[in-house]
Amino acid sequence: MKTIDQIAERYVKLSLKIGQHCENYVDAYYGPQDWQPAAKPTRLSQLKNEALMLLAGARNVCTQDCDEKHHRMTFLLAHIKASVTYINQLQGNHLDFHSECKALYDVQPPKFDESHFDAVLATLHDLVPGEGDLNQRLDAYRQEFKVSTDKLDAVFGAAIDEARKRTLAFIDIPEDENFNVELVDNQVWSAYNWYKGDSYSLIQLNTDHPIFIDRVIDLAAHEGYPGHHVFNALIEKHLVNGKGWMEYAVYNLFSPLSLLAEGSANYGIEVAFPWHERMQFESEVLFPLAGIPAHKAELYYRIQSVLHQLSYVDNMVAQRYLDGEVDTKQAVALLMKYALSTEQRSHQRLRFIEQNRAYVITYNYGQDLVKEFLASKVDNTNQAQLWRGFSDLLSRPRTGSMMQAA
Repeated sequence: MKTIDQIAERYVKLSLKIGQHCENYVDAYYGPQDWQPAAKPTRLSQLKNEALMLLAGARNVCTQDCDEKHHRMTFLLAHIKASVTYINQLQGNHLDFHSECKALYDVQPPKFDESHFDAVLATLHDLVPGEGDLNQRLDAYRQEFKVSTDKLDAVFGAAIDEARKRTLAFIDIPEDENFNVELVDNQVWSAYNWYKGDSYSLIQLNTDHPIFIDRVIDLAAHEGYPGHHVFNALIEKHLVNGKGWMEYAVYNLFSPLSLLAEGSANYGIEVAFPWHERMQFESEVLFPLAGIPAHKAELYYRIQSVLHQLSYVDNMVAQRYLDGEVDTKQAVALLMKYALSTEQRSHQRLRFIEQNRAYVITYNYGQDLVKEFLASKVDNTNQAQLWRGFSDLLSRPRTGSMMQAA
């Protein structure tokens, strides 16, 4: 009978082989270099057989004598199952959208249709200044809150310094942790954290589209503190280096770990910057640095709070587009109407959906699930308790169904 450590090693090696067939699959790896596969990729049919054999072996591992082993094996099993699903996808065998959500991310997100979002649009219609089409009115209004490229370094630097200070007050992360920021273009995402191991991240910001003032705190917290950078640093510190759990040395993008990674990074914004504190910091620090009049912040953020209620639009559009219910033109029209994005931004978002498929649920449902899970464990009005619960979850990850069952 295989041990958990042996199963973990085989899972990591399998993941790296899958990554040879998709450059986006392995998001981070900081395990032994001699575990890297040979230069010639393994055939997908052989990889599927390896994955199925690994899954069968993992199911035979006994963990009844120890809660920690049971937790570890439950998490690992979900990821091996997701690997089998992804190999099937590489072979051209795609599931419908909601089945893919369950198979890759271990959850079934809630479903919303146009009627739900129409009510949100009605509220925005009364809030956004101007007349005419709401999409165009919002785009025109937001131009006042665009951070110019020449000021982005200063504004983002101030935001990430503040996010780091707030995080370090509650979370003990490695003293040598560090990151660099690069401005890039021609990407389907707005920002990305490339975790390199040894507590170091490369954070890239995409300048294809304007970065508005509200996105600065979001990006600083989501990509940096207490988001992806901290999440990966804690996993490396506590699980890979501390416990020798090598399955955590690889992060497969299309896996249950992403639901927690993206969900905690999004909810971490709220943890680090409770609403009134965020408003004060942005009005007093970021708006002046960006050259935007601070007195305009109140209405802007009233609008932003309502816009957040449209976050599940991506799921609705992704489901219909990927399941063949709408074509490209119809999907773009839905994004323009219900996500209120420009035509250019809607096309970019659709390219993201084409590339990453059901991954879109990790941002919205992942955030809601993390928030609900922590609310069931701690008093989320007590800042110290909330940070402690948040840190514990990052250091001892759970899949979606594990959070739902807890």
